[in-house]
Amino acid sequence: MRLQEVIVRPVRTSEEPRFREVMQSHHYLGMLPKIGNTLWYIALWNGQWLALLSFSAAALKCAARDGWIGWGFRHQFGRLNLVANNSRFLILPDCHAKNLASRILSLCQRRIQNDWMERFGFPLLLLETFVDPTYFKGTIYHAANWRFVGYSKGYQRISNGYGNQRQAQKMVFVQPLQRNTRFILSRATLNSRYLTGAVRMKLTADQMRSLPDFFEQITDPRRAQGRRHRLHVVLSIAAAAVLCGMRGYSAISDWAQALSPAARERFRCRYKNGQYIVPSMSILRDVLIRVDPAELDRALQKWNEQYGAVDESLAIDGKTMCNAIDDEGRQTHIMSVIGHQSKQCYTQKKWVPCL
Repeated sequence: MRLQEVIVRPVRTSEEPRFREVMQSHHYLGMLPKIGNTLWYIALWNGQWLALLSFSAAALKCAARDGWIGWGFRHQFGRLNLVANNSRFLILPDCHAKNLASRILSLCQRRIQNDWMERFGFPLLLLETFVDPTYFKGTIYHAANWRFVGYSKGYQRISNGYGNQRQAQKMVFVQPLQRNTRFILSRATLNSRYLTGAVRMKLTADQMRSLPDFFEQITDPRRAQGRRHRLHVVLSIAAAAVLCGMRGYSAISDWAQALSPAARERFRCRYKNGQYIVPSMSILRDVLIRVDPAELDRALQKWNEQYGAVDESLAIDGKTMCNAIDDEGRQTHIMSVIGHQSKQCYTQKKWVPCL
């Protein structure tokens, strides 16, 4: 077999059942279902399958990778789509040959950016992979010039976040697909070419815990009878959802219902029958339309004063308020100052043009 005759291409739809069967039969971890944006590849020589590879969604957290990139927490969450994880690499039995693995990785590296753009509509900047040192030494990744950046912490991802039990720490390798990958991923703002949708923000555990404190002094407009959730809990969850990009009562409620038990505890949700209960959409709506907007604005401003320092630049935006007419028949305009990185609103000013 001549390595120059080996080719790599994406798996066709008709080949997917065979891909799953072979991966499940021969890979020591078995078949991995598609996670987020996923591309499957096969390596062939004269029509014969030699190897199978899977590139899927990047790890949500990896201190070694994040430290190498140099991005902050607020940048990481919105830019993970620009990173793909080489989650499976299988060379089939009786197909092993000297330099074959590094040749296949090199071929994948050459074409995956174009394939990713064609399939998902945005570019890819970085590849990552995790190698279990119990079984392997990462030789093929070293040979393919991937960069070893450290070890994972060993916590396994579960449905509600990460487990408490530490597993074997894995070697972390990365492969930049452009020379300026680290600069692009870590800079304050992304070029429009690399934007993958709406800006996403994720709150840290400390930010979640701090939010309720800022709403404790707000007057509760509800009757004392029948209050199931404390006002500062409802407001902190609503504010957090909006900060994370949710718009509208339904989206805020869906975001709240999806909170993990740990996040619900940080927001100080009501504990009943062994679980933390989040407010329903009707409660969220009732509170938000009745709470004093001036008190709410002051509380949010105080939170911004503490956490807004993360912004490296500000943007000024304005809009004309529909049906907002003052006593003299003039239409109202609102000017806002927005943090460029956090998307937080620092202040708003109502303005009516003089006639």
